[in-house]
Amino acid sequence: MKVIEVYKLTKMLKERPVLNGVTFDVEKGEIFGYLGPNGAGKTTTLRILLGLLKPTSGKALVFGKALGDNEDLRRRVGVLLANDGLYERLSAYENLGYYAQLYAVSDRDEKIRNLLDFVGLLDRQHEPVGNFSKGMKRRLALARSMIHDPDVLFFDEPSAGLDPEAQKMVRELILRLAREKGRTVFLNSHNLDDVQRVCSKVAILQHGEIKAYDTVENLRRKVRTPAVEIVLTDDNEADQALTLVQSLAYVSQCEREGVRIIAMMEEENIATLLSALTKEGVKITEVKSVTTSLEDTYLKVIKHAEGRR
Repeated sequence: MKVIEVYKLTKMLKERPVLNGVTFDVEKGEIFGYLGPNGAGKTTTLRILLGLLKPTSGKALVFGKALGDNEDLRRRVGVLLANDGLYERLSAYENLGYYAQLYAVSDRDEKIRNLLDFVGLLDRQHEPVGNFSKGMKRRLALARSMIHDPDVLFFDEPSAGLDPEAQKMVRELILRLAREKGRTVFLNSHNLDDVQRVCSKVAILQHGEIKAYDTVENLRRKVRTPAVEIVLTDDNEADQALTLVQSLAYVSQCEREGVRIIAMMEEENIATLLSALTKEGVKITEVKSVTTSLEDTYLKVIKHAEGRR
Protein backbone atom coordinates (compact mmCIF):
# COMPACT_ATOMS: atom_id res chain seq x y z
CA MET A 1 0.00 0.00 0.00
CA LYS A 2 1.35 3.42 -0.99
CA VAL A 3 1.12 5.84 1.92
CA ILE A 4 2.86 8.74 0.15
CA GLU A 5 2.65 9.38 -3.59
CA VAL A 6 4.53 12.21 -5.27
CA TYR A 7 4.07 12.46 -9.05
CA LYS A 8 5.65 15.01 -11.41
CA LEU A 9 5.68 17.54 -8.58
CA THR A 10 6.73 21.01 -9.70
CA LYS A 11 7.00 24.21 -7.70
CA MET A 12 7.93 27.58 -9.20
CA LEU A 13 9.11 30.45 -7.01
CA LYS A 14 9.79 33.80 -8.71
CA GLU A 15 9.71 32.03 -12.09
CA ARG A 16 12.43 29.64 -10.94
CA PRO A 17 11.76 25.88 -10.59
CA VAL A 18 12.44 24.83 -6.99
CA LEU A 19 11.02 21.38 -7.80
CA ASN A 20 10.93 20.03 -11.33
CA GLY A 21 8.91 16.87 -12.00
CA VAL A 22 9.74 15.06 -8.74
CA THR A 23 8.29 11.54 -8.55
CA PHE A 24 8.57 8.91 -5.80
CA ASP A 25 6.37 6.89 -3.44
CA VAL A 26 6.60 5.48 0.08
CA GLU A 27 5.09 2.15 1.09
CA LYS A 28 3.33 1.36 4.36
CA GLY A 29 5.76 0.61 7.19
CA GLU A 30 8.74 1.92 5.25
CA ILE A 31 11.40 4.33 6.54
CA PHE A 32 12.09 6.53 3.54
CA GLY A 33 15.17 8.78 3.37
CA TYR A 34 14.95 12.04 1.43
CA LEU A 35 18.46 13.37 0.79
CA GLY A 36 20.04 16.33 -0.90
CA PRO A 37 22.28 19.36 -0.32
CA ASN A 38 20.99 22.67 1.01
CA GLY A 39 18.72 24.33 -1.54
CA ALA A 40 17.91 21.07 -3.35
CA GLY A 41 14.18 21.39 -2.60
CA LYS A 42 13.76 18.90 0.26
CA THR A 43 12.00 21.31 2.62
CA THR A 44 9.75 22.56 -0.19
CA THR A 45 8.70 18.97 -0.92
CA LEU A 46 7.94 18.40 2.76
CA ARG A 47 5.89 21.61 3.03
CA ILE A 48 3.82 20.66 0.00
CA LEU A 49 3.18 17.18 1.39
CA LEU A 50 2.06 18.72 4.67
CA GLY A 51 -0.29 21.13 2.88
CA LEU A 52 1.70 24.21 3.91
CA LEU A 53 2.51 25.09 0.29
CA LYS A 54 0.57 24.53 -2.91
CA PRO A 55 2.34 22.91 -5.87
CA THR A 56 2.54 24.65 -9.23
CA SER A 57 1.69 21.32 -10.84
CA GLY A 58 1.80 17.60 -10.12
CA LYS A 59 0.60 15.63 -7.09
CA ALA A 60 1.71 15.19 -3.49
CA LEU A 61 -0.68 12.75 -1.81
CA VAL A 62 -0.87 11.12 1.61
CA PHE A 63 -3.22 8.14 1.75
CA GLY A 64 -4.37 9.08 -1.75
CA LYS A 65 -5.36 12.66 -0.91
CA ALA A 66 -3.78 16.10 -0.53
CA LEU A 67 -3.52 17.06 3.14
CA GLY A 68 -4.56 20.70 2.69
CA ASP A 69 -7.51 21.45 4.98
CA ASN A 70 -8.56 17.81 5.33
CA GLU A 71 -8.76 17.68 9.14
CA ASP A 72 -9.51 13.95 9.36
CA LEU A 73 -6.52 13.12 7.17
CA ARG A 74 -4.22 15.48 9.05
CA ARG A 75 -4.97 13.59 12.27
CA ARG A 76 -3.31 10.55 10.71
CA VAL A 77 -0.05 12.47 10.33
CA GLY A 78 2.64 13.27 12.91
CA VAL A 79 5.27 15.95 12.29
CA LEU A 80 8.64 16.83 13.80
CA LEU A 81 10.28 19.89 12.25
CA ALA A 82 13.40 21.83 13.24
CA ASN A 83 11.53 23.39 16.19
CA ASP A 84 10.74 20.83 18.88
CA GLY A 85 7.41 22.52 19.64
CA LEU A 86 7.94 22.19 23.40
CA TYR A 87 7.21 24.59 26.27
CA GLU A 88 10.27 24.79 28.48
CA ARG A 89 8.46 25.90 31.66
CA LEU A 90 6.19 22.87 31.49
CA SER A 91 7.24 19.40 32.52
CA ALA A 92 7.61 16.55 30.02
CA TYR A 93 4.26 15.16 31.18
CA GLU A 94 2.55 18.55 30.94
CA ASN A 95 3.89 19.12 27.42
CA LEU A 96 2.43 15.86 26.18
CA GLY A 97 -0.75 16.54 28.15
CA TYR A 98 -1.20 19.87 26.36
CA TYR A 99 -0.91 18.28 22.91
CA ALA A 100 -3.10 15.36 23.97
CA GLN A 101 -5.84 17.88 24.81
CA LEU A 102 -5.46 19.60 21.43
CA TYR A 103 -6.00 16.26 19.69
CA ALA A 104 -8.76 15.20 22.12
CA VAL A 105 -6.84 12.03 22.94
CA SER A 106 -8.69 9.58 25.17
CA ASP A 107 -6.92 7.69 27.99
CA ARG A 108 -4.43 10.56 28.14
CA ASP A 109 -2.60 9.50 31.27
CA GLU A 110 -1.91 6.00 29.98
CA LYS A 111 -0.92 7.25 26.51
CA ILE A 112 1.45 9.89 27.94
CA ARG A 113 3.15 7.47 30.31
CA ASN A 114 3.54 4.86 27.57
CA LEU A 115 5.12 7.38 25.23
CA LEU A 116 7.46 8.72 27.91
CA ASP A 117 8.51 5.16 28.61
CA PHE A 118 8.99 4.52 24.87
CA VAL A 119 11.41 7.46 24.54
CA GLY A 120 13.16 6.72 27.86
CA LEU A 121 11.93 9.77 29.79
CA LEU A 122 9.38 8.29 32.18
CA ASP A 123 11.67 8.85 35.19
CA ARG A 124 12.01 12.55 34.22
CA GLN A 125 8.33 13.16 33.50
CA HIS A 126 7.81 15.85 36.16
CA GLU A 127 10.93 17.90 35.39
CA PRO A 128 10.69 21.20 33.46
CA VAL A 129 11.74 20.68 29.86
CA GLY A 130 14.05 23.70 30.17
CA ASN A 131 16.34 21.50 32.28
CA PHE A 132 16.60 18.84 29.55
CA SER A 133 19.57 18.32 27.23
CA LYS A 134 19.06 18.84 23.51
CA GLY A 135 18.91 15.08 22.99
CA MET A 136 16.24 14.66 25.67
CA LYS A 137 14.17 17.45 24.13
CA ARG A 138 14.40 15.78 20.73
CA ARG A 139 13.22 12.47 22.19
CA LEU A 140 10.33 14.24 23.89
CA ALA A 141 9.51 15.95 20.58
CA LEU A 142 9.35 12.51 18.96
CA ALA A 143 6.85 11.50 21.63
CA ARG A 144 4.89 14.70 20.98
CA SER A 145 4.63 13.85 17.27
CA MET A 146 3.06 10.50 18.20
CA ILE A 147 0.61 11.64 20.91
CA HIS A 148 -2.42 11.24 18.62
CA ASP A 149 -1.29 7.82 17.33
CA PRO A 150 -0.62 8.85 13.69
CA ASP A 151 -0.08 6.34 10.87
CA VAL A 152 2.68 8.29 9.11
CA LEU A 153 5.40 10.50 10.54
CA PHE A 154 7.30 13.30 8.82
CA PHE A 155 10.67 14.00 10.44
CA ASP A 156 12.84 16.95 9.36
CA GLU A 157 16.47 16.48 10.48
CA PRO A 158 15.50 14.68 13.73
CA SER A 159 19.11 14.23 14.90
CA ALA A 160 20.55 17.57 13.78
CA GLY A 161 22.89 19.13 16.32
CA LEU A 162 22.87 16.12 18.64
CA ASP A 163 25.94 14.39 20.03
CA PRO A 164 26.69 10.84 18.77
CA GLU A 165 25.03 9.15 21.75
CA ALA A 166 21.82 11.18 21.35
CA GLN A 167 21.86 10.57 17.57
CA LYS A 168 22.04 6.84 18.25
CA MET A 169 19.07 6.98 20.64
CA VAL A 170 16.94 8.94 18.16
CA ARG A 171 17.92 6.52 15.39
CA GLU A 172 16.91 3.53 17.50
CA LEU A 173 13.56 5.15 18.32
CA ILE A 174 12.83 5.68 14.62
CA LEU A 175 13.64 2.04 13.89
CA ARG A 176 11.34 0.90 16.69
CA LEU A 177 8.53 3.09 15.34
CA ALA A 178 8.58 1.16 12.07
CA ARG A 179 9.34 -2.31 13.42
CA GLU A 180 7.27 -2.40 16.61
CA LYS A 181 4.50 0.07 15.86
CA GLY A 182 4.21 -0.29 12.08
CA ARG A 183 4.55 3.43 11.41
CA THR A 184 5.57 4.84 8.04
CA VAL A 185 8.40 7.37 8.35
CA PHE A 186 9.44 10.09 5.90
CA LEU A 187 12.93 11.15 6.98
CA ASN A 188 14.29 14.41 5.60
CA SER A 189 17.94 14.34 6.63
CA HIS A 190 21.54 15.41 6.01
CA ASN A 191 22.83 12.69 8.33
CA LEU A 192 23.90 9.99 5.87
CA ASP A 193 24.92 7.63 8.66
CA ASP A 194 21.41 7.81 10.16
CA VAL A 195 19.80 7.23 6.77
CA GLN A 196 22.12 4.32 5.96
CA ARG A 197 21.31 2.62 9.25
CA VAL A 198 17.52 3.03 9.32
CA CYS A 199 16.13 3.62 5.81
CA SER A 200 15.05 0.89 3.44
CA LYS A 201 14.72 3.21 0.44
CA VAL A 202 16.08 6.66 -0.43
CA ALA A 203 15.70 9.43 -2.98
CA ILE A 204 18.53 11.87 -3.70
CA LEU A 205 17.40 15.33 -4.77
CA GLN A 206 19.62 17.85 -6.54
CA HIS A 207 18.53 21.18 -8.05
CA GLY A 208 14.89 20.23 -7.63
CA GLU A 209 15.17 16.92 -9.51
CA ILE A 210 15.44 13.31 -8.35
CA LYS A 211 18.89 12.04 -9.34
CA ALA A 212 18.66 8.62 -7.70
CA TYR A 213 15.80 6.64 -6.20
CA ASP A 214 16.10 3.04 -5.00
CA THR A 215 16.89 0.87 -2.00
CA VAL A 216 20.11 1.72 -0.19
CA GLU A 217 21.66 -1.58 -1.25
CA ASN A 218 20.74 -1.17 -4.93
CA LEU A 219 22.14 2.36 -5.01
CA ARG A 220 25.40 1.17 -3.50
CA ARG A 221 25.60 -1.59 -6.10
CA LYS A 222 24.93 0.79 -9.00
CA VAL A 223 27.75 3.21 -8.16
CA ARG A 224 30.12 0.70 -6.57
CA THR A 225 33.79 0.97 -7.49
CA PRO A 226 35.20 -2.55 -7.04
CA ALA A 227 38.08 -2.39 -4.57
CA VAL A 228 40.02 -4.69 -2.26
CA GLU A 229 41.81 -3.79 0.97
CA ILE A 230 45.03 -5.68 1.75
CA VAL A 231 46.37 -5.47 5.31
CA LEU A 232 50.03 -6.44 5.65
CA THR A 233 51.75 -7.88 8.70
CA ASP A 234 55.05 -6.05 8.26
CA ASP A 235 55.29 -2.34 7.42
CA ASN A 236 58.75 -2.95 5.95
CA GLU A 237 57.20 -5.04 3.16
CA ALA A 238 54.62 -2.40 2.21
CA ASP A 239 56.66 -0.75 -0.58
CA GLN A 240 57.49 -4.13 -2.10
CA ALA A 241 53.83 -5.18 -1.95
CA LEU A 242 52.65 -1.87 -3.46
CA THR A 243 55.04 -2.21 -6.42
CA LEU A 244 53.88 -5.78 -7.03
CA VAL A 245 50.17 -4.93 -6.83
CA GLN A 246 50.63 -1.96 -9.19
CA SER A 247 52.20 -4.28 -11.78
CA LEU A 248 49.22 -6.63 -11.94
CA ALA A 249 47.15 -6.29 -15.13
CA TYR A 250 43.79 -6.63 -13.36
CA VAL A 251 44.52 -3.77 -10.92
CA SER A 252 43.49 -0.40 -12.35
CA GLN A 253 44.75 1.73 -9.46
CA CYS A 254 46.11 1.31 -5.94
CA GLU A 255 47.35 3.36 -3.01
CA ARG A 256 49.04 2.69 0.29
CA GLU A 257 48.13 3.89 3.81
CA GLY A 258 50.67 2.47 6.25
CA VAL A 259 50.26 -1.32 6.24
CA ARG A 260 47.04 -1.06 4.19
CA ILE A 261 46.87 -1.15 0.40
CA ILE A 262 43.65 -0.32 -1.43
CA ALA A 263 43.52 -1.85 -4.92
CA MET A 264 40.86 -1.07 -7.52
CA MET A 265 40.00 -4.53 -8.85
CA GLU A 266 37.20 -7.06 -9.10
CA GLU A 267 36.54 -9.41 -6.19
CA GLU A 268 36.99 -12.45 -8.43
CA ASN A 269 40.74 -11.72 -8.69
CA ILE A 270 41.39 -11.86 -4.94
CA ALA A 271 42.68 -15.46 -5.04
CA THR A 272 45.13 -14.60 -7.85
CA LEU A 273 46.29 -11.52 -5.93
CA LEU A 274 46.91 -13.55 -2.77
CA SER A 275 48.89 -16.12 -4.74
CA ALA A 276 51.09 -13.42 -6.28
CA LEU A 277 51.82 -11.79 -2.91
CA THR A 278 52.53 -15.00 -0.99
CA LYS A 279 54.79 -16.21 -3.83
CA GLU A 280 56.95 -13.14 -3.19
CA GLY A 281 56.95 -13.85 0.56
CA VAL A 282 54.71 -10.91 1.52
CA LYS A 283 52.96 -11.61 4.82
CA ILE A 284 49.25 -10.70 4.84
CA THR A 285 46.95 -10.22 7.84
CA GLU A 286 43.68 -9.68 5.97
CA VAL A 287 42.20 -9.23 2.49
CA LYS A 288 38.63 -7.96 2.11
CA SER A 289 36.32 -6.25 -0.36
CA VAL A 290 35.73 -2.56 0.32
CA THR A 291 32.04 -1.81 0.89
CA THR A 292 30.60 1.30 -0.73
CA SER A 293 28.95 3.47 1.93
CA LEU A 294 25.84 5.56 1.39
CA GLU A 295 28.08 8.62 1.74
CA ASP A 296 30.22 7.43 -1.19
CA THR A 297 27.07 6.76 -3.20
CA TYR A 298 25.55 10.14 -2.35
CA LEU A 299 28.71 12.07 -3.27
CA LYS A 300 29.05 10.24 -6.59
CA VAL A 301 25.40 10.87 -7.51
CA ILE A 302 25.68 14.58 -6.65
CA LYS A 303 29.01 14.93 -8.48
CA HIS A 304 27.58 13.22 -11.56
CA ALA A 305 24.51 15.48 -11.46
CA GLU A 306 26.73 18.59 -11.23
CA GLY A 307 28.82 17.38 -14.16
CA ARG A 308 25.73 17.13 -16.36
CA ARG A 309 24.58 20.70 -15.72
